[in-house]
Amino acid sequence: MTDNTLQPKDKLVADLKVVVADAEELLAATAQSTGEKVAELRERLQENLRNARYRLADAEAALRERTREVAKATDHYVHEHPWKAIGVAAGVGLLVGLLIGRR
Repeated sequence: MTDNTLQPKDKLVADLKVVVADAEELLAATAQSTGEKVAELRERLQENLRNARYRLADAEAALRERTREVAKATDHYVHEHPWKAIGVAAGVGLLVGLLIGRR
């Protein structure tokens, strides 16, 4: 897993946190609203938010664990094949430098 594949997941987690925070704010703002239908909707929303928080925490933990695994695998590979790693890093650096230089 590369850094590029982690970024969308990190963004998704951050976006979900914003949605949960906004929903909690909406619940707080409508606390004074009355009516059976509003109370039922608020209760359902609170339950869904609780579930979303748990799933979000699980997703974050899984993402952290997968990141650790990838880091360990990369570290192991670099220690086993240091010259290959240096060559790949130099090649990537050269390509990035060429692409930046063309602008």
